[in-house]
Amino acid sequence: MTIRKIVNYPAEILEQPCKPVTKFDRKLGKLLDDMYDTMIQYDGVGLAAPQIGLDVRIAIVDIDDEHGTIEMINPRLLEAEGEQTGPEGCLSFPGLFGDVTRANYVKIEALNRKGKKYTFEAEGFLARAIQHEMDHLDGVLFTSKVIRYLEEEELKGVEPE
Repeated sequence: MTIRKIVNYPAEILEQPCKPVTKFDRKLGKLLDDMYDTMIQYDGVGLAAPQIGLDVRIAIVDIDDEHGTIEMINPRLLEAEGEQTGPEGCLSFPGLFGDVTRANYVKIEALNRKGKKYTFEAEGFLARAIQHEMDHLDGVLFTSKVIRYLEEEELKGVEPE
């Protein structure tokens, strides 16, 4: 397992749409393992491939709940409902946090590390984290959706995504 270097804004790769994954092999499995270790090392709840300098549609989310680690390869949003507004951070923007409005419920379709298609539904914070990471794969940064930036004293218990 390797801890990868986090790419910080304003790196160009963070604002570009990523290419679909077409090869499902051991290298992909190692990459997903490295992404998990990197996310944990930097105390995040999600990580997308462009955040470690890779132009591929891969993201992971783990909010430390009963769902465990969600590996999303070539994810697509199928449904989004409701609305929630809450604080977000991003490993590619150290120390920056802001309130963002997102759907409260999402249903996605993605592939797992073996290339098998699955659907997944999420609500609340998990839905927020999934949307944040999927945005990365389209070159969309949370800063483009911030309603209000937050001061340090407003951030007790907020995890970067």
